[in-house]
Amino acid sequence: MPKLTDRLFFAIYPDAVCAARIARLAQILRVEHGLNGNPFKTERFHVTLHFLGDFPGMPQDVVSMSAKAAAAVTMAPFDIAFDRASSFGGRRGGRPFVLCGGNGSAAVTLLHTELAALLARSGVEARPERQYTPHLTLLYDDRNVAQQTVETIHWTVREFVLVHSLIGRTQHTPLGRWQLHG
Repeated sequence: MPKLTDRLFFAIYPDAVCAARIARLAQILRVEHGLNGNPFKTERFHVTLHFLGDFPGMPQDVVSMSAKAAAAVTMAPFDIAFDRASSFGGRRGGRPFVLCGGNGSAAVTLLHTELAALLARSGVEARPERQYTPHLTLLYDDRNVAQQTVETIHWTVREFVLVHSLIGRTQHTPLGRWQLHG
């Protein structure tokens, strides 16, 4: 089996001002809960729309088909809001500590659904989600933190991005950006 080195996914990113607010909130929550994990760098804060897979090298066919699907999205910009923080289940030492939201994340779920249908029509096998839960990972930690209300973090989503990540290197490279309009 070849070594998996490259990951592809669609994501939305907060603007720089909002990412800085998220970073400050991550530090406050880290101290408040005695977490040891390091918060992500501001440029890595994102909401995953679709995980496309891990590959042994860059799969140009998947990139091309995914770009075709993304270009067909017909959704207007929308506001997203996260007002809760909690740990998601995960392996010990790797529990994601995340921001999530209630009604403030409904539109991103619609974008997820539309993109899933377009990816399928384009021939891309996106990993199916049992239940899509929009969230933004702040850090990974051993501890399990119960859900709590936090200062609302919100921004207007104007684009989504196809991201290439080198597995294990915490490096995200945008391969394409698509503006929301409509």
